[in-house]
Amino acid sequence: MDLDAVRTFVAAADAGRFQEAAAELAVTQQAVSKRIAALERLLGVRLFTRTPRGAELTIDGQAFLPHASELLRVAERAVASVRSGSRPLRVDVIASRVAASGLMRGFHRAHPEVELDVVMLFDIEAAVAAVRSGAIDASFRAVAAPGRPLPADIASVRVVDEPLQLLTGPAHALAGARSVPLARLAEHRIWMPGVVPGTEWAAYYEDLAAEFGLTIEATGPNFGSDALLDTIADTPALATFMGEQTRLVWPAGHGLRRIPVTDPTPVYPHSLLWHRDNPHPALATLRAHLATAAPGRAAAGTSTWTPAWVLPR
Repeated sequence: MDLDAVRTFVAAADAGRFQEAAAELAVTQQAVSKRIAALERLLGVRLFTRTPRGAELTIDGQAFLPHASELLRVAERAVASVRSGSRPLRVDVIASRVAASGLMRGFHRAHPEVELDVVMLFDIEAAVAAVRSGAIDASFRAVAAPGRPLPADIASVRVVDEPLQLLTGPAHALAGARSVPLARLAEHRIWMPGVVPGTEWAAYYEDLAAEFGLTIEATGPNFGSDALLDTIADTPALATFMGEQTRLVWPAGHGLRRIPVTDPTPVYPHSLLWHRDNPHPALATLRAHLATAAPGRAAAGTSTWTPAWVLPR
């Protein structure tokens, strides 16, 4: 249905005269008549009766008017939903419990006036495609160095280096340690069923395992974090890696331990990606917030490790 014709019909119904509707819409009276006639042909009914006093709605016109008005309101809402500055800022955080989700919660507390639409995409290829198409405004990802560059229209800035921790059950050999050197983990099995081949986080852990001789197993189905915590709590031979900012809750009886990894501390490099031409005003607000409020950096003087392909700070 032609929304211009619907808008003309509503204007004419409100004004009671085609001439006044034409003045309101900044068109000719002839244009108003043609639009109304086209709408009447489409609907198969007469909408107005001409009288000496102007144009009066027929019974069918009276029935159509509230629906026509609602059509225009829906159209306005549809436009507003995608207009930069009036729609929510759409940001990909990968998963609900990870550091990026925490960053966005902090941003929301600091800027409650900014409407947010938080999504969770699978890997960096999907995230970059969504940023380029405008489906999302920004994404948190581990970004490759210039040797493996992003598309030229995608900008990025490294915002958080999140230290990894070792998560063990109470009977694990390292459960009582206050910290553990990274090299010592070569003697232990690290189980990470959520690592999916071909993703950026899989590349990170593959390089970590290769450089320090670690055994990182991604075997078995991934039933989610609750099942992972159950298995780690009950299996003395297994441990897993968790980001320092990853939010975990487990039953008191699990007795799980989060142990800092040192010498060096492996850090996961979270970068913010966005399209260089994205005009959403809240995007600049988010970037400014992250520049000053991003948590999770390794302590000053701490020796850290990231893969060689990671975008430098």
